[in-house]
Amino acid sequence: MDTLYLESTSKPTTENFRSLINLSVIELPGQLNFFEPTYDHEKLFKSIGALVYIIDSQDEYLNALTNLSMIISYIYKVNPKINVEVLIHKIDGLSEDFRLDTQRDIMQRVGDELLDLGLEGLQVSFYLTSIFDHSIYEAFSRIIQKLIYELPALENLLDLLVQYNKFEKLFLFDVNSKIYVATDSSPVDIQTYEACAEFIDVTIDLDGLYGDVQDSDESKGNPTKCISRLQNGSVLYLHQMIRGLALVGLVRLDNTDQFSMEFKNALSLIDFNVNVFKKSLEDMWKNSRL
Repeated sequence: MDTLYLESTSKPTTENFRSLINLSVIELPGQLNFFEPTYDHEKLFKSIGALVYIIDSQDEYLNALTNLSMIISYIYKVNPKINVEVLIHKIDGLSEDFRLDTQRDIMQRVGDELLDLGLEGLQVSFYLTSIFDHSIYEAFSRIIQKLIYELPALENLLDLLVQYNKFEKLFLFDVNSKIYVATDSSPVDIQTYEACAEFIDVTIDLDGLYGDVQDSDESKGNPTKCISRLQNGSVLYLHQMIRGLALVGLVRLDNTDQFSMEFKNALSLIDFNVNVFKKSLEDMWKNSRL
């Protein structure tokens, strides 16, 4: 895995992402003192929508928690609407029971420190993450969704697609990152998510999806579509959307041969409704720019 050979962050770095919303991700080294006079911390914290703080669960984390509480205390004064997200990382090295104990301990200590600072009731979200499974993608998916103003409307549209097209689950993925910016209102099953995320890679290998999804005018050409029937009878369905997005879902078409007219008619109906969803997505994105 390539991430095993990445060096630790030594200076602030910025990455820009274009998707349903434009994002700038600023990565700051853990040893950076945000409050030294030469650092314009007020300008930084006032302009961001979310603070993601990473804690190494396999290391001594008491000092990290104290530092987090100090940062939260300051941020809340300059940007009270900011989302505070804490990743309890490297849980792959812990047993299942010890993971939960570590999470409870960190949540309790952060809560106590915020209470001492007079910040009782401040919402802080915690996630258990690892680079060896999809938990890191799941965490960032939930973090990104909080920044999308149109999320309720997106979820409603996806619920309608699920209701009328026999979908078991639907995700609106950012293709490059494998983060889903929206999903329907049913609970997320990690196995279904993993199957849909991996199906993106399969489609990329077959079609070169990366090269076609960067602009918002995909409708000028033929959008990428791909289906794959699983052994349990379900069908993985992918349809290219706008701005690097793809709609990926699991469809239940019981006892239907994939070469039958019934199967083709069912897919034609799904394609039609998905294109209606895509048009709504285009309108939503255009209106968000006004």
